[in-house]
Amino acid sequence: MKKVLALVLAATMSMMLVACGSDASTTNNGEAANTTTNEGADAAAENDADAATENDADAATENDADAATENDADAALTTVTDGVLTMSTNAAFPPYEMTTDDGGFEGIDVEIAGKIAEKLGLTLQIDDMDFDSALLAVQQGKSDMVMAGVSVTDERLAVMNFSNTYATGIQVIIVKEGSDVTIDNLGDKMIGTQRATTGNIYCTDDYGEDHVVAYDNCLTATQALINDQVDCVVIDSAPAQEMVAANAGLTILDTEYVTEDYAIGLNKNNTALLDAVNKALEELTADGTIDAILAKYISAN
Repeated sequence: MKKVLALVLAATMSMMLVACGSDASTTNNGEAANTTTNEGADAAAENDADAATENDADAATENDADAATENDADAALTTVTDGVLTMSTNAAFPPYEMTTDDGGFEGIDVEIAGKIAEKLGLTLQIDDMDFDSALLAVQQGKSDMVMAGVSVTDERLAVMNFSNTYATGIQVIIVKEGSDVTIDNLGDKMIGTQRATTGNIYCTDDYGEDHVVAYDNCLTATQALINDQVDCVVIDSAPAQEMVAANAGLTILDTEYVTEDYAIGLNKNNTALLDAVNKALEELTADGTIDAILAKYISAN
């Protein structure tokens, strides 16, 4: 009986051990499975977070780069007054610039400047002054550009930048009808010119200051010829034709004095504006705008 009881107890203990062992295994395996699942989830979450961070960083970098490029472009183009393109000129040089009855301005340079301002998204402002003051205004940073039938010379290139050429200027000689003045005897005559213009510079260099009288503009120079204060006037062809048409008894000699290029003068330090103006001029030339403006004022003369 004791042996039987012992066997029963032994069997019962064995079953308990097996049962306990089975529970432990299930628990451990479950914990292992849970650990594996959690580790996988953690890794996936970490990868997603890394990817999201990287994408966000790329997007932020791209946006910053775009903003920086846009800001640099905006900051690169500067003018004397924000949003304004200031042009200094001498509005007594028809047909390039002249005043209207209502106090405004018109002419070849005025219209070209207006088209350039439109291209640059700026408002054009015109400051009228003596020709030499108009040149100085750009050099001193008081205006953004000068347009007044300005010719390109070595002396001017030393103190300002110039745009591409937009027109050709020809220096001619106005005389009274029946005058004995010729291009060969200019050195024996008194020559009227406009102050600070290339006509004044060329005549002074060729014939000396004793034979040249400088006036504030071509109008007063022409009036001096009419009043016999000078024997002739050397100015650009286009305004010369205007003066002859408006004053009976005057004529232009057939022989041209000098041929030169007209361009826009800009401050030496503002190369960004120079580049922008040249780009605008190229576009206005390509689409025929420049030729149309020139023809409007000159072709009939």
